[in-house]
Amino acid sequence: MEEKKIVHDLEITGDTTISEMVSKYYDSGGFVAKKVGSASKILGDMFSEGSTNFLSFPACIVSTGTRGVIKEALKREMFDVVITTCGTLDHDLARVWENYYHGRFDADDSELHQQQINRLGNIFIPNSSYGEVLEKNMQPLLEEIVDEKGDSFSTKEIIWEFGKRIDDEDSILYWAAENKIPIYVPGITDGAFGFQLWMYWQNNRNFNMDLMKDQQDLSDTIFSAEESGALIVGGGISKPHTIWWNQFRDGLDRAVYITTAVEYDGSLSGARAEEAVSWGKISEEADHCTVHGDATVMLPLILGSLF
Repeated sequence: MEEKKIVHDLEITGDTTISEMVSKYYDSGGFVAKKVGSASKILGDMFSEGSTNFLSFPACIVSTGTRGVIKEALKREMFDVVITTCGTLDHDLARVWENYYHGRFDADDSELHQQQINRLGNIFIPNSSYGEVLEKNMQPLLEEIVDEKGDSFSTKEIIWEFGKRIDDEDSILYWAAENKIPIYVPGITDGAFGFQLWMYWQNNRNFNMDLMKDQQDLSDTIFSAEESGALIVGGGISKPHTIWWNQFRDGLDRAVYITTAVEYDGSLSGARAEEAVSWGKISEEADHCTVHGDATVMLPLILGSLF
């Protein structure tokens, strides 16, 4: 039988910091709150013990203010590797050049389409703030990058080249390039950024994205890591890519999942950390936790407690 642990009431005042509140969650025994406290504790250990740390997340949250939390984590060099989806590049760059807007889940989507406004949940994204501005700015930058660096790139390399050319400290790509943190996008063509690469290729057939360079980089990182940990938000292609590579070093030593998906339909997005143990993608001895909740709420709480 497990040792009995007393449930303590939360005591929060106007002076309580995020860090203090989340640490209290661990002792208060709230349902998801306890998991938020556990996640903060696991990540705190992960950041302080010389681990090679991965951050995996899907693009959708970059359309929201949560982008600022991810940016801050990279600015503080809390993670060594980022694996994400193509839309992260879309939203991060688009928001460098134009604004996104508050919207509603229950908006009239036919009316929005007629107004050339795209809805991402309750975020409104005008065409002028997305595809149009990306094409306008990306094509000249691609010309400049290829002229300077040649015509073959891994996703890490092309992302760094864009990051170097962005004079915006609110950008995820800016801090990835500034701090030499690799961002890998396995599905590089699955988004507006990838579409602009394809558009450039139409008139520049020597231009090439070499995904095998990314795989070699990940291999070198994994096999040189004494310990590894990961914060994995949601699912998408980035989650399996992160845990796939870590199985080759006998699994992650620490892992925190944040998800709203369910596991009963067999989806990897909903699969709890325990399932990855069966595959050897998380070590049997690992500290791990699955937090169920919206990442736009959970991520600022968990990472904010460690800032």
